Amino acid sequence: MGSAPRTRTGDVMAAIRARMASRALTGGDRLPSIRSFAATMGVSPSTVVEAYDRLAAEGLIRSRRGSGFYVASAHLPPLALAAIEPRRDLAVDPFWVSRQSLDADPATLMPGCGWLPPDWMPAPALRRALRALARAADPVLADYGGTRGSPALRRLLLARFAEESIPVSPDQLLLAASGTQAIDLICRFLLRAGDTVLVDDPCYFNFQALLRAHQVAIVGVPCTPSGPDIAAFEAVLAAQRPRLYITNSALHNPTGATLSPQTAHRLLNAAAAHDLTIVEDDIFADFEPDPSPRLAALDGLDRVIRIGSFSKTLSASVRCGYIAARADWIDGLVDLQVATSFGGPSPVATELIASVLAGGGYRKHMDGLRRRLARARRDTAQRLRQLGIEPWLMPRGGFYLWCRLPEGGDATAIARAALAEGVVLAPGNVFSISQTATAFMRFNVAQSADPRVWEVLRRAMPAAR
Repeated sequence: MGSAPRTRTGDVMAAIRARMASRALTGGDRLPSIRSFAATMGVSPSTVVEAYDRLAAEGLIRSRRGSGFYVASAHLPPLALAAIEPRRDLAVDPFWVSRQSLDADPATLMPGCGWLPPDWMPAPALRRALRALARAADPVLADYGGTRGSPALRRLLLARFAEESIPVSPDQLLLAASGTQAIDLICRFLLRAGDTVLVDDPCYFNFQALLRAHQVAIVGVPCTPSGPDIAAFEAVLAAQRPRLYITNSALHNPTGATLSPQTAHRLLNAAAAHDLTIVEDDIFADFEPDPSPRLAALDGLDRVIRIGSFSKTLSASVRCGYIAARADWIDGLVDLQVATSFGGPSPVATELIASVLAGGGYRKHMDGLRRRLARARRDTAQRLRQLGIEPWLMPRGGFYLWCRLPEGGDATAIARAALAEGVVLAPGNVFSISQTATAFMRFNVAQSADPRVWEVLRRAMPAAR
């Protein structure tokens, strides 16, 4: 049996249901007026009246005499993140791409993933710390974490901030379960549904996924090799009035760009003029050969919030993040973490990380890792150029290369063909808010050494045309 024919009344009903599913309309919210929604949908007011009456008959909305129609709280559908935006091609959907990497079979090759291979991580130091942790006092192994996290790890972080000339006092620092949870807490604290958030275009794709969960409007600003396009940044601030800007200042994901001093100063001046809060995700800081400008250092944690974690440098299995911000904001974030997690991150995880950081071997590990990655970047760039794929820039550090395909290349088509052969790639549009990175792809140089990656990529390249 064929599906029922579409009607204008049905289209209006579907539009209201979609707004409810995405939480653009929540329990108790007033629906658009009949005349305004008729103009939005391009239908007659009588069509909207009929659609509203049918939704009211289903119990989804209620009429209030002389006031209009309102969403009935009891019938609000579950939040479906995939339904919030128009359905993307799976190869560039952030949720689907994340699942492909996280749930990959051990035999799958993953030059598109966002972490280092296990044998690049300091496993001997982690094992030593685990053996020492087995002898820790019982509360470390059995109790909840304190609301601000391990004092030992926070002391180590404060010392590291001092080396970077970032003025952080003990009451300005909070440990979280991960870097992602740190951003989630900040979004819960500062944002409301419908607010506007500014991100780089392209940006780390899970920023998009997380912001979709908070039901905010996402606006992108183009990247340059020295940071965001500052003219576009200032124009967006004036026109859109975003509440928050989330960025990587150093070794930007996915481009590898690093903020210049000139861009940093103009960015902070614009943020002050438009009352913008900045979240500086510094997860790649330790991969830099020497420090570049930091917004948190220039701003003094007035309107900049610094976050980070250890999943890229130590272990993605032992997760812990941190937030450095104004003391009054940290107080509010502590309460949110108690409400959502009942305490700080696992004492086992935080004590393990503190032990590795304090042991002296971490700096040696990072020195060796930076040298190894420098070689891998050179080797991977050379292999890519042999296929006509050109790095957008050569980063100062880190493990990403943001690359442009040959003329007419379609990264999504290549990724789809490679996945069929057990290779997970990261096409450009998974990172792009505007979906304008069709000809780009991000490569993880540490995950690209296996010859099969290049064999599959060579076979997949014709799919780009």
